[in-house]
Amino acid sequence: MIAKRKIVFISLALTLLLAILLPKSTYAFSVSSSGAVLMEQNSGRVLYEKNPHEKRRIASITKIMTAIIAIESGKMNETVKVSKEAVYTEGSSIYLQPGERIKLEDLVYGLMLRSGNDAARAIAEHVGGSLEGFVYMMNQKAEELGMSNTVFANPHGLDDHKNHYSTPYDMALLTRYAMLNDTYRTISGTKVYKFSRDKGPQSWTNKNRLLTEKYKYCTGGKTGFTKRAGRTLVSTAARNGTELIAVTLDGSDDWDDHIAMYELGFNSYPIHTVMNEGPISINLKGTKNKNLYLKESIYYPLSKEEEDEVRIEYKLLQEEKLAKITEGQVGIAILYFHDEPIKRVPIYMEKIEKKETWWQKLQNLLFGQTGVMHND
Repeated sequence: MIAKRKIVFISLALTLLLAILLPKSTYAFSVSSSGAVLMEQNSGRVLYEKNPHEKRRIASITKIMTAIIAIESGKMNETVKVSKEAVYTEGSSIYLQPGERIKLEDLVYGLMLRSGNDAARAIAEHVGGSLEGFVYMMNQKAEELGMSNTVFANPHGLDDHKNHYSTPYDMALLTRYAMLNDTYRTISGTKVYKFSRDKGPQSWTNKNRLLTEKYKYCTGGKTGFTKRAGRTLVSTAARNGTELIAVTLDGSDDWDDHIAMYELGFNSYPIHTVMNEGPISINLKGTKNKNLYLKESIYYPLSKEEEDEVRIEYKLLQEEKLAKITEGQVGIAILYFHDEPIKRVPIYMEKIEKKETWWQKLQNLLFGQTGVMHND
Protein backbone atom coordinates (compact mmCIF):
# COMPACT_ATOMS: atom_id res chain seq x y z
CA MET A 1 0.00 0.00 0.00
CA ILE A 2 2.84 2.38 0.93
CA ALA A 3 4.67 1.52 -2.31
CA LYS A 4 1.56 2.28 -4.35
CA ARG A 5 1.20 5.70 -2.65
CA LYS A 6 4.84 6.48 -3.44
CA ILE A 7 4.27 5.67 -7.11
CA VAL A 8 1.18 7.92 -7.24
CA PHE A 9 3.08 10.73 -5.48
CA ILE A 10 6.04 10.45 -7.86
CA SER A 11 3.69 10.43 -10.87
CA LEU A 12 1.92 13.58 -9.68
CA ALA A 13 5.22 15.29 -8.95
CA LEU A 14 6.51 14.52 -12.44
CA THR A 15 3.28 15.83 -14.00
CA LEU A 16 3.58 19.11 -12.09
CA LEU A 17 7.27 19.43 -12.97
CA LEU A 18 6.56 18.91 -16.69
CA ALA A 19 3.74 21.46 -16.57
CA ILE A 20 6.18 24.03 -15.16
CA LEU A 21 9.09 23.26 -17.48
CA LEU A 22 7.37 22.66 -20.83
CA PRO A 23 6.38 25.63 -23.01
CA LYS A 24 2.70 26.50 -23.06
CA SER A 25 2.25 25.47 -26.69
CA THR A 26 3.11 21.85 -25.82
CA TYR A 27 0.35 21.46 -23.22
CA ALA A 28 -2.25 18.81 -23.93
CA PHE A 29 -5.36 20.76 -24.85
CA SER A 30 -8.91 19.72 -25.57
CA VAL A 31 -12.47 21.07 -25.53
CA SER A 32 -15.85 19.61 -24.64
CA SER A 33 -17.28 20.27 -28.10
CA SER A 34 -17.53 17.57 -30.77
CA GLY A 35 -15.94 19.92 -33.29
CA ALA A 36 -13.92 23.11 -32.89
CA VAL A 37 -11.65 25.57 -34.70
CA LEU A 38 -9.60 28.53 -33.51
CA MET A 39 -8.56 30.78 -36.42
CA GLU A 40 -6.48 33.97 -36.60
CA GLN A 41 -8.43 36.65 -38.49
CA ASN A 42 -5.67 38.32 -40.52
CA SER A 43 -3.86 35.25 -41.83
CA GLY A 44 -6.62 32.66 -41.63
CA ARG A 45 -4.21 30.31 -39.84
CA VAL A 46 -5.91 27.59 -37.79
CA LEU A 47 -4.30 27.56 -34.34
CA TYR A 48 -6.40 24.74 -32.87
CA GLU A 49 -8.78 22.21 -34.38
CA LYS A 50 -10.90 19.23 -33.40
CA ASN A 51 -12.78 17.44 -36.17
CA PRO A 52 -12.64 20.69 -38.20
CA HIS A 53 -14.20 19.27 -41.38
CA GLU A 54 -16.82 17.00 -39.81
CA LYS A 55 -20.30 17.91 -41.06
CA ARG A 56 -22.80 18.66 -38.30
CA ARG A 57 -26.03 20.53 -37.70
CA ILE A 58 -25.28 24.15 -36.83
CA ALA A 59 -28.52 25.64 -35.42
CA SER A 60 -28.67 29.45 -35.18
CA ILE A 61 -25.07 30.23 -36.13
CA THR A 62 -26.65 29.86 -39.59
CA LYS A 63 -27.78 33.45 -39.02
CA ILE A 64 -24.25 34.77 -39.59
CA MET A 65 -24.77 34.00 -43.28
CA THR A 66 -28.28 35.49 -43.19
CA ALA A 67 -26.92 38.67 -41.61
CA ILE A 68 -24.02 39.25 -44.00
CA ILE A 69 -26.22 38.70 -47.08
CA ALA A 70 -28.76 41.20 -45.71
CA ILE A 71 -26.02 43.73 -44.98
CA GLU A 72 -24.45 43.36 -48.42
CA SER A 73 -27.84 43.68 -50.15
CA GLY A 74 -27.76 47.46 -49.76
CA LYS A 75 -31.32 47.36 -48.40
CA MET A 76 -30.63 47.99 -44.72
CA ASN A 77 -32.62 51.25 -44.72
CA GLU A 78 -35.63 49.71 -46.46
CA THR A 79 -38.87 48.96 -44.61
CA VAL A 80 -39.95 45.32 -44.50
CA LYS A 81 -43.60 44.27 -44.40
CA VAL A 82 -43.75 41.16 -42.21
CA SER A 83 -45.63 38.16 -43.60
CA LYS A 84 -47.82 35.76 -41.63
CA GLU A 85 -45.40 32.94 -42.52
CA ALA A 86 -42.53 34.85 -40.90
CA VAL A 87 -44.53 35.52 -37.73
CA TYR A 88 -45.39 31.87 -37.22
CA THR A 89 -41.85 30.55 -37.64
CA GLU A 90 -41.24 28.33 -34.62
CA GLY A 91 -38.53 28.77 -32.02
CA SER A 92 -36.84 31.91 -30.72
CA SER A 93 -38.64 35.10 -31.70
CA ILE A 94 -38.60 38.89 -31.60
CA TYR A 95 -42.41 38.73 -31.65
CA LEU A 96 -43.17 40.25 -35.02
CA GLN A 97 -46.81 40.85 -35.97
CA PRO A 98 -48.48 40.08 -39.34
CA GLY A 99 -48.37 43.17 -41.55
CA GLU A 100 -45.95 44.97 -39.22
CA ARG A 101 -43.54 47.33 -40.96
CA ILE A 102 -40.00 47.33 -39.62
CA LYS A 103 -36.65 48.51 -40.90
CA LEU A 104 -34.38 45.76 -42.29
CA GLU A 105 -31.55 47.02 -40.10
CA ASP A 106 -33.67 46.46 -36.97
CA LEU A 107 -34.48 42.95 -38.17
CA VAL A 108 -30.77 42.14 -38.54
CA TYR A 109 -30.14 43.33 -34.98
CA GLY A 110 -33.04 41.16 -33.80
CA LEU A 111 -31.58 38.27 -35.79
CA MET A 112 -28.09 38.54 -34.30
CA LEU A 113 -28.79 39.71 -30.73
CA ARG A 114 -32.02 37.83 -29.96
CA SER A 115 -31.71 35.05 -32.55
CA GLY A 116 -35.20 35.75 -33.92
CA ASN A 117 -36.30 32.99 -36.30
CA ASP A 118 -39.21 35.21 -37.35
CA ALA A 119 -36.66 37.93 -38.19
CA ALA A 120 -34.66 35.43 -40.27
CA ARG A 121 -37.73 34.50 -42.34
CA ALA A 122 -38.75 38.15 -42.81
CA ILE A 123 -35.22 39.06 -43.92
CA ALA A 124 -35.10 36.15 -46.35
CA GLU A 125 -38.42 37.03 -47.99
CA HIS A 126 -37.50 40.69 -48.39
CA VAL A 127 -33.89 40.32 -49.55
CA GLY A 128 -34.28 37.13 -51.59
CA GLY A 129 -37.76 37.78 -52.94
CA SER A 130 -38.79 34.44 -51.46
CA LEU A 131 -37.50 31.93 -48.93
CA GLU A 132 -36.20 29.72 -51.74
CA GLY A 133 -34.52 32.65 -53.47
CA PHE A 134 -32.68 33.61 -50.30
CA VAL A 135 -31.52 30.05 -49.61
CA TYR A 136 -30.08 30.00 -53.14
CA MET A 137 -28.16 33.19 -52.29
CA MET A 138 -26.85 31.59 -49.08
CA ASN A 139 -25.46 28.56 -50.90
CA GLN A 140 -24.03 30.70 -53.68
CA LYS A 141 -22.15 32.81 -51.11
CA ALA A 142 -20.94 29.66 -49.33
CA GLU A 143 -19.50 28.39 -52.61
CA GLU A 144 -17.77 31.74 -53.25
CA LEU A 145 -16.14 31.60 -49.81
CA GLY A 146 -14.85 28.05 -50.25
CA MET A 147 -17.23 26.54 -47.69
CA SER A 148 -17.00 23.16 -49.42
CA ASN A 149 -18.66 21.14 -46.64
CA THR A 150 -21.68 23.39 -46.11
CA VAL A 151 -25.28 23.29 -47.34
CA PHE A 152 -27.99 25.72 -46.25
CA ALA A 153 -31.69 24.85 -46.40
CA ASN A 154 -33.13 27.78 -44.41
CA PRO A 155 -32.09 31.18 -43.02
CA HIS A 156 -32.43 30.34 -39.30
CA GLY A 157 -30.93 26.91 -38.64
CA LEU A 158 -34.01 25.04 -37.41
CA ASP A 159 -33.83 21.25 -37.76
CA ASP A 160 -36.55 21.12 -40.41
CA HIS A 161 -34.33 19.73 -43.15
CA LYS A 162 -31.59 17.09 -43.06
CA ASN A 163 -29.59 18.90 -45.76
CA HIS A 164 -28.62 21.83 -43.57
CA TYR A 165 -25.14 21.49 -42.14
CA SER A 166 -21.65 22.90 -41.94
CA THR A 167 -18.30 22.35 -40.22
CA PRO A 168 -16.23 24.28 -37.66
CA TYR A 169 -13.72 25.25 -40.36
CA ASP A 170 -16.36 26.46 -42.83
CA MET A 171 -18.08 28.57 -40.17
CA ALA A 172 -14.72 30.12 -39.28
CA LEU A 173 -14.22 30.97 -42.96
CA LEU A 174 -17.65 32.61 -43.06
CA THR A 175 -16.98 34.61 -39.89
CA ARG A 176 -13.57 35.73 -41.12
CA TYR A 177 -15.26 37.10 -44.24
CA ALA A 178 -18.12 38.71 -42.31
CA MET A 179 -15.70 40.45 -39.94
CA LEU A 180 -14.24 42.36 -42.89
CA ASN A 181 -17.56 44.24 -43.02
CA ASP A 182 -17.76 47.16 -40.58
CA THR A 183 -21.56 46.98 -40.29
CA TYR A 184 -21.43 43.31 -39.41
CA ARG A 185 -18.71 43.99 -36.83
CA THR A 186 -20.85 46.67 -35.21
CA ILE A 187 -24.02 44.57 -35.06
CA SER A 188 -22.23 41.41 -33.91
CA GLY A 189 -20.47 43.34 -31.14
CA THR A 190 -23.49 45.28 -29.86
CA LYS A 191 -24.37 44.43 -26.26
CA VAL A 192 -27.68 46.34 -26.10
CA TYR A 193 -29.68 47.72 -29.03
CA LYS A 194 -32.35 50.38 -28.54
CA PHE A 195 -34.78 51.50 -31.24
CA SER A 196 -38.36 52.59 -31.86
CA ARG A 197 -41.06 50.23 -33.11
CA ASP A 198 -44.82 50.41 -33.72
CA LYS A 199 -45.39 49.04 -30.23
CA GLY A 200 -43.08 51.67 -28.72
CA PRO A 201 -39.41 51.87 -27.65
CA GLN A 202 -37.55 48.55 -27.77
CA SER A 203 -34.37 47.32 -26.09
CA TRP A 204 -32.64 44.05 -26.97
CA THR A 205 -29.74 42.52 -25.02
CA ASN A 206 -27.29 40.25 -26.82
CA LYS A 207 -27.56 36.55 -25.90
CA ASN A 208 -23.81 36.12 -26.34
CA ARG A 209 -22.67 35.95 -22.71
CA LEU A 210 -19.01 35.93 -23.72
CA LEU A 211 -19.59 39.45 -25.02
CA THR A 212 -21.82 40.74 -22.23
CA GLU A 213 -20.22 39.23 -19.14
CA LYS A 214 -17.81 36.32 -19.43
CA TYR A 215 -14.80 37.44 -21.50
CA LYS A 216 -13.65 41.05 -21.70
CA TYR A 217 -11.77 40.51 -24.96
CA CYS A 218 -14.83 39.18 -26.83
CA THR A 219 -15.88 41.39 -29.75
CA GLY A 220 -18.97 39.57 -31.02
CA GLY A 221 -20.39 36.32 -32.33
CA LYS A 222 -23.56 34.23 -32.53
CA THR A 223 -25.09 31.59 -30.29
CA GLY A 224 -27.15 28.58 -31.36
CA PHE A 225 -29.09 25.61 -29.99
CA THR A 226 -31.48 22.94 -31.13
CA LYS A 227 -32.08 19.50 -29.66
CA ARG A 228 -30.43 17.77 -32.60
CA ALA A 229 -27.53 20.19 -33.04
CA GLY A 230 -26.83 20.74 -29.35
CA ARG A 231 -25.12 23.99 -28.37
CA THR A 232 -23.29 25.78 -31.18
CA LEU A 233 -21.27 28.95 -30.82
CA VAL A 234 -19.21 31.28 -32.98
CA SER A 235 -17.38 34.13 -31.27
CA THR A 236 -14.63 36.65 -31.98
CA ALA A 237 -12.07 38.24 -29.67
CA ALA A 238 -9.22 40.75 -29.90
CA ARG A 239 -6.22 41.47 -27.67
CA ASN A 240 -3.11 43.56 -28.32
CA GLY A 241 -3.84 43.79 -32.04
CA THR A 242 -4.48 40.04 -32.48
CA GLU A 243 -7.97 39.03 -33.65
CA LEU A 244 -9.21 35.46 -33.23
CA ILE A 245 -12.29 33.48 -34.30
CA ALA A 246 -13.56 30.52 -32.28
CA VAL A 247 -16.16 27.99 -33.44
CA THR A 248 -17.61 25.07 -31.49
CA LEU A 249 -20.31 22.61 -32.56
CA ASP A 250 -22.22 20.40 -30.12
CA GLY A 251 -20.41 21.80 -27.09
CA SER A 252 -21.83 21.23 -23.61
CA ASP A 253 -19.36 23.69 -22.09
CA ASP A 254 -18.95 26.09 -25.01
CA TRP A 255 -18.38 29.32 -23.04
CA ASP A 256 -15.36 27.84 -21.29
CA ASP A 257 -14.22 26.11 -24.49
CA HIS A 258 -14.01 29.46 -26.25
CA ILE A 259 -12.21 31.18 -23.37
CA ALA A 260 -9.68 28.33 -23.20
CA MET A 261 -9.06 28.47 -26.95
CA TYR A 262 -8.61 32.23 -26.86
CA GLU A 263 -6.12 32.06 -24.02
CA LEU A 264 -4.18 29.42 -25.96
CA GLY A 265 -4.16 31.60 -29.06
CA PHE A 266 -3.28 34.89 -27.41
CA ASN A 267 -0.60 33.43 -25.13
CA SER A 268 1.05 30.92 -27.45
CA TYR A 269 0.71 32.43 -30.94
CA PRO A 270 1.54 36.16 -30.89
CA ILE A 271 1.54 38.06 -34.18
CA HIS A 272 5.04 38.44 -35.65
CA THR A 273 6.04 41.09 -38.16
CA VAL A 274 7.88 39.04 -40.78
CA MET A 275 8.53 42.04 -43.06
CA ASN A 276 7.78 45.74 -42.64
CA GLU A 277 6.21 47.84 -45.37
CA GLY A 278 8.54 50.23 -47.16
CA PRO A 279 11.84 49.84 -49.05
CA ILE A 280 13.29 46.36 -49.51
CA SER A 281 16.74 45.26 -50.63
CA ILE A 282 16.81 42.30 -53.03
CA ASN A 283 20.02 40.86 -54.43
CA LEU A 284 18.61 39.54 -57.71
CA LYS A 285 19.50 40.14 -61.35
CA GLY A 286 18.11 43.38 -62.69
CA THR A 287 17.48 44.94 -59.26
CA LYS A 288 20.60 47.11 -59.14
CA ASN A 289 19.69 50.78 -58.73
CA LYS A 290 16.00 49.85 -58.52
CA ASN A 291 13.86 51.37 -55.77
CA LEU A 292 11.72 48.40 -54.64
CA TYR A 293 9.20 48.47 -51.79
CA LEU A 294 6.17 46.82 -50.14
CA LYS A 295 2.94 48.75 -49.59
CA GLU A 296 1.94 46.47 -46.70
CA SER A 297 3.71 44.63 -43.91
CA ILE A 298 3.65 40.84 -43.66
CA TYR A 299 2.32 39.46 -40.37
CA TYR A 300 1.87 35.89 -39.16
CA PRO A 301 0.96 34.25 -35.82
CA LEU A 302 3.83 32.09 -34.56
CA SER A 303 4.71 30.23 -31.41
CA LYS A 304 8.20 30.71 -30.01
CA GLU A 305 9.24 27.32 -31.39
CA GLU A 306 8.05 28.27 -34.91
CA GLU A 307 9.91 31.55 -35.37
CA ASP A 308 12.61 29.94 -37.51
CA GLU A 309 10.07 28.12 -39.69
CA VAL A 310 9.21 31.13 -41.87
CA ARG A 311 11.04 32.49 -44.89
CA ILE A 312 10.43 34.99 -47.68
CA GLU A 313 10.93 34.23 -51.39
CA TYR A 314 10.98 36.98 -54.03
CA LYS A 315 9.71 36.53 -57.55
CA LEU A 316 10.28 39.37 -60.02
CA LEU A 317 9.70 39.98 -63.70
CA GLN A 318 12.37 38.73 -66.08
CA GLU A 319 15.47 40.95 -66.22
CA GLU A 320 14.78 42.33 -69.70
CA LYS A 321 11.20 43.25 -68.74
CA LEU A 322 12.35 44.72 -65.43
CA ALA A 323 14.79 46.99 -67.25
CA LYS A 324 11.96 48.62 -69.22
CA ILE A 325 9.83 49.47 -66.17
CA THR A 326 10.28 52.57 -64.02
CA GLU A 327 7.33 52.19 -61.63
CA GLY A 328 4.41 49.92 -60.69
CA GLN A 329 4.16 46.27 -59.61
CA VAL A 330 7.18 44.22 -60.60
CA GLY A 331 6.80 41.01 -58.58
CA ILE A 332 5.64 39.34 -55.37
CA ALA A 333 7.05 38.46 -51.97
CA ILE A 334 5.87 35.00 -50.86
CA LEU A 335 5.70 34.04 -47.20
CA TYR A 336 6.52 30.37 -46.59
CA PHE A 337 5.72 28.52 -43.38
CA HIS A 338 6.92 24.93 -43.04
CA ASP A 339 7.88 25.25 -46.73
CA GLU A 340 4.25 25.89 -47.67
CA PRO A 341 3.29 29.18 -49.41
CA ILE A 342 1.03 31.10 -47.01
CA LYS A 343 0.73 34.65 -48.28
CA ARG A 344 1.65 36.70 -51.35
CA VAL A 345 2.34 40.43 -51.19
CA PRO A 346 2.98 42.62 -54.28
CA ILE A 347 6.41 44.20 -54.78
CA TYR A 348 6.38 47.66 -56.34
CA MET A 349 8.99 49.82 -58.03
CA GLU A 350 9.14 53.53 -57.41
CA LYS A 351 10.39 55.91 -60.08
CA ILE A 352 13.78 57.34 -59.13
CA GLU A 353 14.07 61.02 -59.84
CA LYS A 354 17.42 62.00 -61.34
CA LYS A 355 19.27 64.26 -58.90
CA GLU A 356 20.80 67.50 -60.16
CA THR A 357 24.52 68.05 -59.72
CA TRP A 358 25.71 71.15 -57.86
CA TRP A 359 26.77 72.67 -61.23
CA GLN A 360 23.28 72.13 -62.72
CA LYS A 361 21.66 73.68 -59.66
CA LEU A 362 23.94 76.72 -59.96
CA GLN A 363 23.20 77.07 -63.69
CA ASN A 364 19.44 76.84 -63.13
CA LEU A 365 19.67 79.42 -60.37
CA LEU A 366 21.71 81.90 -62.42
CA PHE A 367 19.85 81.52 -65.70
CA GLY A 368 16.49 81.37 -63.97
CA GLN A 369 17.10 84.77 -62.39
CA THR A 370 18.04 86.31 -65.75
CA GLY A 371 15.03 84.74 -67.48
CA VAL A 372 17.21 82.70 -69.86
CA MET A 373 16.43 79.00 -70.33
CA HIS A 374 19.35 76.60 -70.33
CA ASN A 375 19.25 73.08 -71.75
CA ASP A 376 22.04 70.54 -71.35
